[in-house]
Amino acid sequence: MDNYVVEMEDIHKSFGKVHAVSGASFNLRKGEIHSLIGENGAGKSTMMKLLYGMYPIDSGRIRINQEDLSGCLSPKAAIEHGIGMVHQEFMLVNELTVMENIILGFEPRRGISIDFKQARARIQEYIDRYGLSIEPNKKITQISVGQAQRVEIIKTLLRGATTIILDEPTGVLAPQEVTKLFEILNGLREAGNSIVFISHKLNEVLEISDRISVMRDSRYMGTVNGQDTNVEELTKMMIGRNVMLDVERVPPQTGQVVLRVEGLWAPGDKEKSKLRDVSLQVHSGEIVGIAGVDGNGQSELAEAIAGLRTAEKGKIEIAGQEVTKLSPKKRRDKGLAHIPEDRNVLGLNRSASTEINMAVIDLDKKPFHGPGGAVNKKAIRENALTLIKEFDVRPANPETLTSALSGGNAQKVVVARELAQGKRFLIAAQPTRGIDVGAIELIRNYLVEEKKKGTGGLLISTELEEVMTLSDRILVMYEGKIAGELDGAKATELELGRLMLGGGE
Repeated sequence: MDNYVVEMEDIHKSFGKVHAVSGASFNLRKGEIHSLIGENGAGKSTMMKLLYGMYPIDSGRIRINQEDLSGCLSPKAAIEHGIGMVHQEFMLVNELTVMENIILGFEPRRGISIDFKQARARIQEYIDRYGLSIEPNKKITQISVGQAQRVEIIKTLLRGATTIILDEPTGVLAPQEVTKLFEILNGLREAGNSIVFISHKLNEVLEISDRISVMRDSRYMGTVNGQDTNVEELTKMMIGRNVMLDVERVPPQTGQVVLRVEGLWAPGDKEKSKLRDVSLQVHSGEIVGIAGVDGNGQSELAEAIAGLRTAEKGKIEIAGQEVTKLSPKKRRDKGLAHIPEDRNVLGLNRSASTEINMAVIDLDKKPFHGPGGAVNKKAIRENALTLIKEFDVRPANPETLTSALSGGNAQKVVVARELAQGKRFLIAAQPTRGIDVGAIELIRNYLVEEKKKGTGGLLISTELEEVMTLSDRILVMYEGKIAGELDGAKATELELGRLMLGGGE
């Protein structure tokens, strides 16, 4: 008989009219790493939030260590029954120390005072046992993203977790930090702990998993042994067809410089000079990738070039014309297209239709701007129908509000609009973040097609595989500066990871 520590059977959960989970199942054995995968919106994160008690189930059964908790799960009850969850967004207080964050709410006491000596000893025990490599007295602002993740893991262990749910744990880590995380997870497994690993990175899933369960469209599709499957089989289970994410590597046919950045300094949201003396060039017919651990100035670079963030000093040229002080609209008129990092905030008017969002950049121009200032609705509709068909936007209804579209289809609307402009230079910031593999395949191929047409592209992505697949040159950012440049065709994850961590080992 299987020694299950978690059993979820025939689980249903809806939010209004949206069926997030429909009759899905999942089980977890003691001392295993079991991955849960699926497209964006497939229901995998919702399933684990139901296990952690963040939402009540509508129907079904949840058993933890043979105890039926279907109707009474809450985060407090889950913790009491040995379930811990490390969320994609870390739940840490930046101005507190590592130790203070770990014990927050669970402080050991000596009388009415916090027993810091006991807390330090308990934390050090976990550090030594699992090789967690953190310094308890440092503030969260003084440690790396990978170390912050280890803090979250110790928090769950200190609260008695023997089952740990990790939601997209490698999304913001450099390759060396992923390797360290996997060493930690293997150590936890060998000690008898059980791990749920939620991820969309199939190569990593295959590397770390004992078993892999797949969800599609809120339903459970099956479970396979990690050693008996491959990327192609998992992809087909996830979306129902084979997908080729390895796009054709086309040698660049470089021409004139379409983007020149010289000595650029720009502020962050909470700090002055997030970008510090950045210089780079992009030629027509090439894709230059920007790699780096999230938060090292990539977002600020894209927004400064697009005119959404004011430069402190330095110069920006697009197609040979200085645009440093021009508005975003005027920069577009000089030849800029921009797929922004956050499609919902910067890429779409969520209350407007698909057809309006596809035309909005040029509503003041022909053919959308008719005689006497009237809007040419026929031209807007025809433009939308053409792009919807070409980019396979679903539903294929130009009147659909973009707020009603899935993440992948909303992103297709943004990409279709920007690529249809025929601009000379494109910023693609996180172009495939949070979308399913089918949409990733389509968007990557379109970026390559733009390069073939002579468009110069600046690709900013935290997905190293994406940067390495698409880029002719790769620039690595660290703490607001360019830390190094590598040939895209020859770069290795080890070299990139070293630069992403500041040049250290």
